[in-house]
Amino acid sequence: MDFRFTEDQLTLAETVRDYLAGTHGPEVLRRLDAEGNRDPAIWQGLADMGLTGLLVPEEHGGLGLGLLDAALIASECGRAALAEPLVDTAFVAVPWLLAKGQTGDLAAIARGEKTVPLNHPVNPWVTDGAGDALESVDPLRNLAASSGDGVSGPDDKLLNLGALMSAAQLIGLAEAMLAQAGEYAKVRTQFGQPIGGFQAIKHQLATCAVAIEFAKPVVWRAAQALEDGLAGGPVHVSHAKLAATDAAILTAETAIQVHGAMGYTYEVDLHFWMKRAWALAGAWGDRAFHYSRVDDAVIGGALPIGPEHTFA
Repeated sequence: MDFRFTEDQLTLAETVRDYLAGTHGPEVLRRLDAEGNRDPAIWQGLADMGLTGLLVPEEHGGLGLGLLDAALIASECGRAALAEPLVDTAFVAVPWLLAKGQTGDLAAIARGEKTVPLNHPVNPWVTDGAGDALESVDPLRNLAASSGDGVSGPDDKLLNLGALMSAAQLIGLAEAMLAQAGEYAKVRTQFGQPIGGFQAIKHQLATCAVAIEFAKPVVWRAAQALEDGLAGGPVHVSHAKLAATDAAILTAETAIQVHGAMGYTYEVDLHFWMKRAWALAGAWGDRAFHYSRVDDAVIGGALPIGPEHTFA
């Protein structure tokens, strides 16, 4: 059994990474923060790449790819701290609409002509909704009070998709923050040498790298489990949300320390990624929610554990 990504999957992810690096850097994040969070040109660029139709079936004008492909791209969206609601609309709403047989809006979504607010009881807000505006710790997220618009309801499928794609974004966010901390450690000097040469800094950054690498396969497995409709899919999603959240929060805290606590300040780019990680950590179920799901499944016996069940 080959668990590696295909060449096509890796090429797509790399293409998206390169595109976002060139069109959505820190200077763009600062402009969006100052001017209103959204840029139609950025959204059109995502649509032109086919990302808005990534999961839309070909007969509705999309690419017809799967959740694992979407999770890979969601990770790249996290790496760039993407402000536009691509993940919510294209990677969460689309598969939920498909599962419900609601295909009327798919062609418009694929063309980038329609975004879909997401409304679930586990979240005390709606993303990009039309209700009263709410303040977010992340200045580039548009949140509104629940108004019943968009995709709405206490649906477990919607919850699992939202939690999965949040976990995938947290992986990208963590990798971006680790890279920023590493780069800063190369140029910040103390006692006549870069601080990256000190063992204490090396060990902290290495611990973050290990946490991220351990979280990645958990997220990819959860994506494939949902794609395959496995009974244990929801538990795998909760495991993924826990692992990705812990890796991202650890990396955020470490990156702040490496920056001498200046990462909190507006002058340092790190704060955009840090705030997105904080926001997504509590989205689609916080740590206590997902820990309880895993605990109930394992202790309750719904999810058999042990080597003989690993690949069942």
